[in-house]
Amino acid sequence: MVNDMSQEPKSLQEAVVYFSKPDNCIDYLAIRRWPDGRVICPTCGSDKVKFNPARRIWQCSAHHSKRQFSIKVGTIMEDSAIPLDKWLMAMWMVTNCKNGISSYEIAKDVKVTQKSAWFMLHRIRLAMQDETSGKLSGQVEVDETFIGGKARNMHLDKRERRITGTGGKDKTIVFGALERGGKIRTAVLSDRKRAAVETAVKTHVEAGSALYSDALKSYDNLAQEYAHQVIDHAEKYVDGQVHTNGLENFWSLLKRGISGTYVAVEPFHLFRYLDEQVFRYNNRGNRENKVTDFDRFDMIVRKIVGKRLTFAALTGKTADATCF
Repeated sequence: MVNDMSQEPKSLQEAVVYFSKPDNCIDYLAIRRWPDGRVICPTCGSDKVKFNPARRIWQCSAHHSKRQFSIKVGTIMEDSAIPLDKWLMAMWMVTNCKNGISSYEIAKDVKVTQKSAWFMLHRIRLAMQDETSGKLSGQVEVDETFIGGKARNMHLDKRERRITGTGGKDKTIVFGALERGGKIRTAVLSDRKRAAVETAVKTHVEAGSALYSDALKSYDNLAQEYAHQVIDHAEKYVDGQVHTNGLENFWSLLKRGISGTYVAVEPFHLFRYLDEQVFRYNNRGNRENKVTDFDRFDMIVRKIVGKRLTFAALTGKTADATCF
């Protein structure tokens, strides 16, 4: 396993050229999966394995089922016949397109079917899930928004079938908590009632933090555990440090991606699209933190191990995604 990191791609153009060679793909993934250079059999855990360069697979010296394995085994790419270069190009694009990238565009750019591209994107989104433990603290903004189709964009028959009320009725509720200068967390809620909202806040925000919200009544009891301040949007949007503008900015990015790129998102899959947007937002670059396109891509490559999403699970025929 030899890999000269100085030659690794730093731009999409360089990535296309670099990953066009299968050996480069394997070396790039292997050095991140096994940074100490010891290749581990995903079935038995032994490091007594031998690489077959002709077939580009390893074989474990122990005799057991699945003793031969490729770099894909034990990752989101397991059981996929799609070549590594196409997988890596898809990862690069989805991690670095600010408003997301549709399965149709992936299908056209990497030469796979739209169905395959759709499946690839959802498996990449699984790797994007936030695995950070701990709660947000300091100054934290909390807010919720509605995600769903706009009635004016629907055909009359669909509008009559799907829009049965006004406001947020028939839409999906998404809760967000943003630590100023830090990260964001999101969750899909069943409703905006006090029990659901308070549970979401307590799950993601450390007690004692400065909490900023709008005037929704469901937040009223939070002053008992948080330094809670309210901004009433019927009167103004900013009162010194009291505002939710950071979250409003994130909602704008999220909805621009959903409406402009994906057009329609089923509520069943909405949490996956939230994972995607949260990953890009939490790993955005700024003056203090120089995060490049390569950095975001490299983060995703290091997170693909130990996760798997089958097509049956994705389409609701079995349980959801599993980890190895």
